[in-house]
Amino acid sequence: MAALQQRTIDLLRTHQDTVVAQWGDQLAGSGQGQDGRLSTRELDAQVREFWRLFQAAVSTNGTGVAGSEWQDTRQFLEQLSRDRVLKGFSSSETASFLFSLKRPLFELVQQNFADDPKAVGDQLWAISELIDGLGLHSVKVYQKTREDVIQRQQEEMLELSTPVVKLWEGVLALPMIGTLDSQRTQVVMESLLQRIVDTGSEIAIIDITGVPTVDTLVAQHLLKTVTAIRLMGADAIISGVRPQIAQTIVHLGLDLQGIVTKANLADALALALKRTGQTVTKAAR
Repeated sequence: MAALQQRTIDLLRTHQDTVVAQWGDQLAGSGQGQDGRLSTRELDAQVREFWRLFQAAVSTNGTGVAGSEWQDTRQFLEQLSRDRVLKGFSSSETASFLFSLKRPLFELVQQNFADDPKAVGDQLWAISELIDGLGLHSVKVYQKTREDVIQRQQEEMLELSTPVVKLWEGVLALPMIGTLDSQRTQVVMESLLQRIVDTGSEIAIIDITGVPTVDTLVAQHLLKTVTAIRLMGADAIISGVRPQIAQTIVHLGLDLQGIVTKANLADALALALKRTGQTVTKAAR
């Protein structure tokens, strides 16, 4: 890896005000700090803090951005990348924070090494390697943070799409809508089992009226959920078994022996109330 000459390091220190001002202008020209996601004051503070860390690391004349002398700089960029993800910045906008620094640095080197063309090339390459390495690190952190955010959002959506409802004292219902898969089944079981513990319910109704199709995999997921409910000391009833689903289960040869099923949620609730020794009567007018 190309190394910065001491002459270049001294130039960075003596011309830092000019470099920082030009870098800030580059960022402002790209629209950063102009649209409400990041204030001009915040952007200026980030620019100055990065430059302070960058200059300190460069002054050690180390071998590359992976070294211990760049640890503080890397940590700063990691925090900046995570913050940019949460504020809705794209990966290119996040990367441009660093890459826009290249131009003022290149101009500084070209102006002060005009008498030595070979040194110009060497120093431009050294600066480019440093900025590119830091930029790559920032993008990696950005992508990982973005993936974590998407994963968390998906989990939250799964939880919202599988609400556990208390229908009656001791009776819970889980209305299922959409296709069941392994990940969703896991969320369903965890949510339902926790609610059974929290409420001390004796019966859980799984309503599959909103499940479009039932195949072998879906049926296996239902069986796992029912088994988990039973292990918690509660009973399970599956409601919403339409004629098409019943035929599919028969054709697949699936064994649902021992599992109580009902055609609709109302019938399942009536059975649940009966099992808990409760009745619902129509009030006389």
